[in-house]
Amino acid sequence: MKNIIVFSIFKKIVIFLILISISSCGNNEAQKKEKFQYKRTKTEQSKQSKSNPSSSEKEIAIIINSDDFSMKFDKKEIIAFSGQKITLTLNHTGKLDKLVMGHNFVLLKKGVNSNEFGIKASSEKENEYIPDGGNQVIVHTKLIGGGESDTISFDAPEKGTYEFICSFPGHYMSMKGKLIIK
Repeated sequence: MKNIIVFSIFKKIVIFLILISISSCGNNEAQKKEKFQYKRTKTEQSKQSKSNPSSSEKEIAIIINSDDFSMKFDKKEIIAFSGQKITLTLNHTGKLDKLVMGHNFVLLKKGVNSNEFGIKASSEKENEYIPDGGNQVIVHTKLIGGGESDTISFDAPEKGTYEFICSFPGHYMSMKGKLIIK
């Protein structure tokens, strides 16, 4: 008899929990409004220049997005031609402050080891994680937090492949890519 009473109580608890979980999965408008959304911005480049700019274009615009959680740039490879003027915008589409989840774009000179640079950068908080006065860097954005962006313009270096990273501590391992200059 005692087992039947315990089973009956257990059954009622399970049914109660199932009903609660079903009712909590409903269409809650307040939850939908709280979700963060962002719109990707588009450049005014032609479709051809986005994937492979022609050498006759004197300027190209590049937009790179980063966020709070993926720890990656949305572009792994950028193609440009030697001497082109590059205007690069880095967007941080997340919400976290730059002290917690800051991002930057750092284009390293040829031959600079990104792992060694990243390790050195982690102790350079006062310089926005750019070590050695920037002598290993071609160009970099400022360190930005969620909702911020920074735009830089520079002339593409000589032909070759250059590595770009985020130098915020630990980010250089996964937030990286290549700038290929033809």
